[in-house]
Amino acid sequence: MNFTKMHGAGNDYVYVNCFDEPFPQDTALLARQVSDRHKGIGGDGLILICPTDQADAQMRMFNADGSESEMCGNGIRCVAKYVYDHGIAPKDHLKIETGAGILNLELDIENGKATRVRVDMGEPILDGLTIPTIWPEPQVVSHPLHVGSESFDVTCVSMGNPHCVIFVPAITDALVLGAAPQIETHDCFPSKVNVEFVEVLSPSKMRQRTWERGSGETQACGTGASAVCVAGVLEGRTERKVTIHLLGGDLELEWNEADNHVYMTGPATEVFSGVWTSTE
Repeated sequence: MNFTKMHGAGNDYVYVNCFDEPFPQDTALLARQVSDRHKGIGGDGLILICPTDQADAQMRMFNADGSESEMCGNGIRCVAKYVYDHGIAPKDHLKIETGAGILNLELDIENGKATRVRVDMGEPILDGLTIPTIWPEPQVVSHPLHVGSESFDVTCVSMGNPHCVIFVPAITDALVLGAAPQIETHDCFPSKVNVEFVEVLSPSKMRQRTWERGSGETQACGTGASAVCVAGVLEGRTERKVTIHLLGGDLELEWNEADNHVYMTGPATEVFSGVWTSTE
């Protein structure tokens, strides 16, 4: 199986071109194998780039534990770059089908290659039961959540997948590596949840670390950054247009007041290609 390793702001996945390669028989097993950073290729998961009648391409995204997720903001930027650079649809405006719907993307092209991608992430979902959480509220903003002996004020947003955003004075390993795994599987989140711990640096700048359901901590999370942008506005902490610093780099976010859509802009990088031969 031919593959390509790509990353968006350090959020790295193994990509397979299913226009040319057969669709894997056991996607969960393959995702676990290729994601292993010691015995596999290494990555936060597996993304399949597939044909579709609905858009220029379809993205199927699988976490490192084999579970399938609806969307990946960094992953879809890389899908757009692959689709353009490899001639599947060499256009600077693309439509990509995801589990969260069809998204529109604008590509910055330099020397015949896509370098940065702006994604229309769509409207945030704020209804508590739809996100989903157990709270039947139109917006889950600064809601108390008890985790063991600790209590957090959480704001929940879905960008096609569920996020729990927590603003803190300082992000620590104890929060990200200790509390976040417990929040991911908390009974308040029927489909589990991605967890963002966030420091507000100014009304237009934030720092974020993310624990992704099914993958653990990642270098960046595009849907998470989108959710953080929305949560910052809902809690009155930030402006609608912000730069978010993640471990793997920066993302630019805007929650547009006119159309209620979130727009994310960031890099997409192809690292290397190879052939996967493992049968374990």
